[in-house]
Amino acid sequence: MSGSEFHVHGAHEHEMEHVSQGSGSSSLAVATAVLATVGAVFSYMGGYTQANAALFKNDAAIKKTEAANQWNFYQAKSSKQNMAELSAELMTQPDRKQKYLDSVERYKSEKQEIKIKAEEFEKESLAWDNRSESQMHQHHRWAQATTSIQVSIALAAIALLTRRRWMEFMMYGAAAIGLGLGAMAYLHV
Repeated sequence: MSGSEFHVHGAHEHEMEHVSQGSGSSSLAVATAVLATVGAVFSYMGGYTQANAALFKNDAAIKKTEAANQWNFYQAKSSKQNMAELSAELMTQPDRKQKYLDSVERYKSEKQEIKIKAEEFEKESLAWDNRSESQMHQHHRWAQATTSIQVSIALAAIALLTRRRWMEFMMYGAAAIGLGLGAMAYLHV
């Protein structure tokens, strides 16, 4: 046909042309998709560290129970030692008195071994507790980062709907805070 034709754009075609020319809408949509992905990773890491904290706390409780068992055993040996000491004091026959004195020495030796085991279990319990606390701290950082990323995604949606540039800046600010918190979580700060 001749060059006198004219073409009328519909609203949809106009919007598609506007998007294809690099409007803020498409970059905001891409930023939202990237933030959603980052938020999903942060959320996963938050759950992972929370689960680790619970497992480590459980290990600490197990070691604490083992230490308590050793201290109970220690106390039982102390009672037996006391009984042997009393029996040795009351005994008038030298050969039987020596038997009780030998028992006292054996109980002292056994108690020392038990005490060492109990103290080791207590140290292990404390180490597991410290690991649990560290994981909980890291979990809180991941949770803060995830929340900030979620807020930035909500701000992006509002910015897209209202076409307010200042909302877009707020979205990028919240995203930067979220990324910073995520970096702190990753670095265990």
